[in-house]
Amino acid sequence: MSAPRKNTLSGLDMPAASADRPTREEAEAAVRILLRWAGDNPEREGLLDTPGRVVRAYEEFFQGYEQNPHEIFARTFSEVQGYDEMIVLKDIRFESYCEHHMVPIIGRAHVAYLPNKRVVGISKLARLVDAFAKRLQIQEKMTAQIADTLNEVLQPIGVGVILEAAHQCMSTRGVHKAGVSMVTSRMLGSFREDPSTRREFLSIVGNSNAFSVANT
Repeated sequence: MSAPRKNTLSGLDMPAASADRPTREEAEAAVRILLRWAGDNPEREGLLDTPGRVVRAYEEFFQGYEQNPHEIFARTFSEVQGYDEMIVLKDIRFESYCEHHMVPIIGRAHVAYLPNKRVVGISKLARLVDAFAKRLQIQEKMTAQIADTLNEVLQPIGVGVILEAAHQCMSTRGVHKAGVSMVTSRMLGSFREDPSTRREFLSIVGNSNAFSVANT
């Protein structure tokens, strides 16, 4: 399979050309091999349909590879009656998959920006989170991708993104530490340069203590 293509905006790793993509039959055969490697029999009744189910699940888990995040913001609105205060969409649940172990990362995203004459429908912010979450990820990269894309396309005065998530690669294997969450943030423009803007954002999302010095 050929290497992923690199998008010049936000350094996005784009999927290889569809001609290089394995067929559904090849994907299902790979699942059967993994079942055998795990020590089970893919021909037994309970596993007969498992390869097809896994492939269909992967289509849902990784549908972000089929989306261009920049196209989500194809339509913006300028009729805002001079509104220039912070816009925040918080507690956006997301489900992603660790690119190191391919196990779930489940958490919440808080996305904010200070508009510069233009705003975007709030559902688009949630779709932006999903476009990056529905890929193999590490949380740090996903945080940067969301913030950078919003900043590049909408060109606001500032952008703030915080992700809080539990990683099953840590709770179900390895050190087996359940109940632990990882927090990452990216602040751009006024969110990085103006402490009062940053404090307002952190207060709104309920993390003013944990993020009192967050500026990266």
